[in-house]
Amino acid sequence: MAAESEKPMPDVEVTARLQQNLPKWHLENGWIRRTYKTNSWKGTVMVIGTVGHLAEAAWHHPDITASYAWVEVRLMTHTAKGITSKDLELAKKIEEVIQWQPGTEGRGLEGTPASDMRFAYRAPRTMAPLALWVPAARRQARLRCWSAAFAAAFALPSGRLATPWT
Repeated sequence: MAAESEKPMPDVEVTARLQQNLPKWHLENGWIRRTYKTNSWKGTVMVIGTVGHLAEAAWHHPDITASYAWVEVRLMTHTAKGITSKDLELAKKIEEVIQWQPGTEGRGLEGTPASDMRFAYRAPRTMAPLALWVPAARRQARLRCWSAAFAAAFALPSGRLATPWT
């Protein structure tokens, strides 16, 4: 017989606990799920690494699906064939760590500079991904502007771009 923490919860209870404690997570097809939007591949890899570290420390492993600017985390206790308190505890810890932004706390840590795309790893909370809110022609124009701005920001006095291999 499974331990108390291994007993699957009824869907109604899972949904109620998610709404109360983890409103951005939802129950779907026997899994609790959350998709994190990121600003780039770098942010995506950072989210995957963070989730991986937390899951390994908890010895409770999620399914992860990723693309360039998003990561989906899915949790279910396989041995219980359903959602248990383990899944909700790990989801809460993942949410807490992934959403942590030290620069907003007013303490010593300033956080990653959001205004500098070299360091950005999280999509702005108030904006949809670029592909969703900018028509294709404007995306191309913006890309050319960003390329020019990037070149200007990273140009050495000689006019060459400053790169890690320069």
